[in-house]
Amino acid sequence: MERKLNAELWDKMHYLFRDYNDRMVHVELRYDFEIDTEALKTVLICFLEKAPVLHSSFTDNRIHPYWTVKDYKIDDVLTVKTVSEENLEQEINDFLVQYIPPDADLQIKVAVFNHNGKSVLCVVENHMCMDGGDLKYFMKALCKNYTDFVEHQISPVDLRTGTRSYESVYEDFSSGEKKLAKNLYKNINSKDDHGFPFTPNSIKDKSFIAKRKIPASEFDAIRAAGKKHGATINDMLLTAYFYALYELAGFNSREAVSISCAVDLRRHIKNNEAQGVTNHTAWMQCRVPERGTNIFETLNFVVHSSNQFKEDRFIGLHGLPLLSFGYKMLPLAASEEVIKIGYANPLLAMSNVGVLEVDKLALAGHEPVDGFMSGAVKYKPYALLTVTSVRKEITLSMCVRGNENDKIIVERFFDLIENAIHLLTE
Repeated sequence: MERKLNAELWDKMHYLFRDYNDRMVHVELRYDFEIDTEALKTVLICFLEKAPVLHSSFTDNRIHPYWTVKDYKIDDVLTVKTVSEENLEQEINDFLVQYIPPDADLQIKVAVFNHNGKSVLCVVENHMCMDGGDLKYFMKALCKNYTDFVEHQISPVDLRTGTRSYESVYEDFSSGEKKLAKNLYKNINSKDDHGFPFTPNSIKDKSFIAKRKIPASEFDAIRAAGKKHGATINDMLLTAYFYALYELAGFNSREAVSISCAVDLRRHIKNNEAQGVTNHTAWMQCRVPERGTNIFETLNFVVHSSNQFKEDRFIGLHGLPLLSFGYKMLPLAASEEVIKIGYANPLLAMSNVGVLEVDKLALAGHEPVDGFMSGAVKYKPYALLTVTSVRKEITLSMCVRGNENDKIIVERFFDLIENAIHLLTE
């Protein structure tokens, strides 16, 4: 008899996002040794058994969608290749920009590319199954279990299991807080028509990942400059995003512009141990009334807007009850149409995934020498800037379905962000 799993609220919501992006989340970690791929296979098998949604097929029956757990072969999960130095980057890119259909039997793909005694570990997974926060957890657990298995022959089964329900965000509220939170039907984010200046859509567009490194030497300068202005590193990077975008897109400097920022709803959950791998990410909207006469005025606008959200006890939870009501009371096909009316997918967004802790991503004593995570490939005109850091080196990445001219535009955007960062830290 087939085993079925509930399609949770965020599973359905990310399925709806098929009109805006490919829903894939990407990881790349580089190591200075060759990974024991047989050991890695064992860990992956154990993890997929602990998280069956990762080997399940999504069924959209237009009424009540669900997951069906599928049998699989580990060789369909893990690809192992020995590649030349000249072909390495192309192999990595080709793997990372792949698309996994929701009705496929597997929702995660892993690759190890060996080259000159070193390995690059790559992962692509469907955002319907887990967000960046849980993928970070998944990768740290994968590395720890690999190490324990290789060095101590400990069975690699240490992965959280439990509920994938969005309602976990309410569990630690008092009864009064819970009542308030479950009545936050209004979506407080306003619609903004300002977008990234991509070229028009074309059937010839292809997915690509653009990256830019901010040297580790600049990290402390960014943090110190931010501290003087009561700004976090996230505020500083968001300010650089705004400042660069006004110039890149030619926005009127007196016009207000909004950028939506990812909010990890796990901040509302005291103990994650009862949670399975899932999604707990929402968005807050940072809005500046104008560009400002200089970048520090832009920074003040960003800090003020961000702090307004941070002071909200229910940050990220506004509109969630309305989504739940829509999905519970209506068939999927109808609920999607209703939600689209009330939900405006942000044209401009930023997700700061944060620090990739090399000590927790070590494989049998070998810490990654480099790496990054990135969000989904966005379909024009939607744009997402993802931020991660390794040993204080910041990686900015954008995943886009576009063309060579779009690549040039994104590279120019990165140039302008770097220039803005230098203005902030002078």
